[in-house]
Amino acid sequence: MYEKFDNDICPISFVRAIRLYIPHFHPYIRYPCISQNKHTRELLFVATNMSGNKSVAFGFAFVVVLTMINACLAQNSPQDYVNAHNTARSAVGVGGVTWDSTVQAYAQNYANQRKGDCKLVHSGGPYGENIFWGWGKDYSGVDAVNSWVDEKQYYDYNSNSCASGKVCGHYTQVVWRSSTKIGCAKVVCDNNAGIFITCNYSPRGNYVGQKPY
Repeated sequence: MYEKFDNDICPISFVRAIRLYIPHFHPYIRYPCISQNKHTRELLFVATNMSGNKSVAFGFAFVVVLTMINACLAQNSPQDYVNAHNTARSAVGVGGVTWDSTVQAYAQNYANQRKGDCKLVHSGGPYGENIFWGWGKDYSGVDAVNSWVDEKQYYDYNSNSCASGKVCGHYTQVVWRSSTKIGCAKVVCDNNAGIFITCNYSPRGNYVGQKPY
């Protein structure tokens, strides 16, 4: 049997395990990749319906949840965002970026504003900005950065332009030499509207007529 728990439909036994055995632990709020991962939900269902010792079953479910949390955090930490950017930057001989808490606070504030609709609308703020939307899986921060870096194939350095009909401005912002500080944020949008991820850059890049490096 199932019931609704933090806007998701879960096995009742798992809900009880969370509420009774892990009272301060709310993975469906803080770590939505758990609720969106079908295989994890199936595993949790098995774990929380194990016959025999109930404490063993709940303990196993707890371990599964923690494993998934680590998987979620593994590609959404500040260092993961930084590493993904710096891999692309080093490929073209550009120095690395560092994480900036002020820029991150701006990114988080704007991401929170987009939580209700998940629209790909820029904030129009003082920083450079790349935004990403995805639906159907729990996209990570690294997924977002990689999607921007994938635009490299459409960027021609000699003409400093994108291929006809293609977009490459997200990539040029990632590798913009003078943009040395970043801050990023991710939210799960309401009503299963998807994942919204934003990264902001200081100083901003993509000035018309200038090359990124």
